Amino acid sequence: MKRVILIALDSVGVGALPDAADFGDAGADTLGHILEYTKASLPNLFRAGAANISGVAFSSKKVDKPVFAFGKAAEKTRAKDTTSGHWEIAGVSLDVPFRTYPEGFPKDIVREFESLIGRKTLGNYVASGTEIIKELGDEHVKTGFPIIYTSADSVFQIAAHEAVIPLAELYRQCETARALLVGERAVGRIIARPFIGEPGAYSRTKNRRDYALPPPRDTILDALKSRGLDVVGIGKIEDIFCHRGMTRVDHTTNNAAGIEATLRFMREKTPRDGLIFTNLVDYDMLYGHRNDIEGYAKALEAFDQKLPELMDAMREGDLLIITADHGCDPEFPGTDHTREYVPILVSGDGVKPSDLGVRETFADIGATVYEYLTDEKWDEGTSFLRELFYERQ
Repeated sequence: MKRVILIALDSVGVGALPDAADFGDAGADTLGHILEYTKASLPNLFRAGAANISGVAFSSKKVDKPVFAFGKAAEKTRAKDTTSGHWEIAGVSLDVPFRTYPEGFPKDIVREFESLIGRKTLGNYVASGTEIIKELGDEHVKTGFPIIYTSADSVFQIAAHEAVIPLAELYRQCETARALLVGERAVGRIIARPFIGEPGAYSRTKNRRDYALPPPRDTILDALKSRGLDVVGIGKIEDIFCHRGMTRVDHTTNNAAGIEATLRFMREKTPRDGLIFTNLVDYDMLYGHRNDIEGYAKALEAFDQKLPELMDAMREGDLLIITADHGCDPEFPGTDHTREYVPILVSGDGVKPSDLGVRETFADIGATVYEYLTDEKWDEGTSFLRELFYERQ
């Protein structure tokens, strides 16, 4: 039996990429700054080899005998958003990144969207999701107009109070926006951002939904599924890949549920060959974007405490890969994603604690997963499978 358990710690970057200044992100370092400014205790990740990764700011915490293979990867796609990051992990980088709208969406797009949904809108500027509902929530409740906003990433977000615009209608509005923002106007994701509460005490709910574009070509998920292998998507994986390439899903909405779902699939009485792909969203959604460095640190500690359980749940033939999709440095100015390297930590039977170095693209991860499960090469990225084992498995 062969399985890969691939866990994306959403936004846990490990230092600015060489071109970070082009994105306004010079000096960003999500994990490095968390360790510098908090008392975060991550003994299991350090034992794995996280601090042994080349060039990390917290190398003073490296261990003499790491138990995982370790390295980091740069993003080939000129972007720093969730969709492009996950697609590249799955073996598809983009020649042209998704379009962003740093000045808000053009008037013609907004007018067309309003005409299609039959309502005016509020907002239409770059904003933090929690801040914009503080600013415009009362007016939204009074008028019934949805709040639209964006960020430095390629997103069109629609916020609405669940008692004012029911979820079904909000989701229809997102589907309308998805159909509108394609071609030259295309954004990576449309995101439903429902909230509840009273004036002065609004809070977002867990009924978020993402509407991504389909990948421009097959990812390793599509290829594995077509070969009859099991492909499990946990968390927002199904949304990121536009519901493509998966045989089973569990749309968990927070880290704790995502880890438990991962363990449940790992412990199945009759395991299936294939891939379990998990996104743990809280780092990004709850802490990175909100500049909550203490909350981020605690969430990392919670994962660190569960890592031994994940390792204990592994069976013969399992390969565990821990990585990320971009950064979101909570100590960096602003509330947007940051252009960073992502970690690579790999464990499994026969995996030697080797230095995988600095990979040129996230697609090296996908190429490795694909080769391990199929014994064939993927057409993008360079597999590091042969660097993992004492002897080829």
